[in-house]
Amino acid sequence: QVQLVESGGGLVQAGGSLRLSCVASGMMSSINRMGWYRQAPGKQRELVADINRGGSTNYADSVKDRFTISRDSAQNTVYLQMNSLKPEDTAVYYCNALTVKVLYWGQGTQVTVSS
Repeated sequence: QVQLVESGGGLVQAGGSLRLSCVASGMMSSINRMGWYRQAPGKQRELVADINRGGSTNYADSVKDRFTISRDSAQNTVYLQMNSLKPEDTAVYYCNALTVKVLYWGQGTQVTVSS
């Protein structure tokens, strides 16, 4: 089992920044990849960024050059630094962790960007 707890969401003006954190606990050695997804009202959940065990990262085109995913293995934490935020970034942001057999999700954190 893996438990994920997100934090760091909030309300920010367009052009501002936020940093999301996802603290993982449980069977950490079983995690192959962690990532951030988001879901806006009326839309499907979509990948924002992910990072694998080796440190390779992957980003959605819409956030490249604005968002950065990173991890602190000692703290079992994955971060999403979000800069130059736009109103279209407004969504609930979810952390996930992928093992060989199971995909775990956090409870989500709301990010709202005002114009």
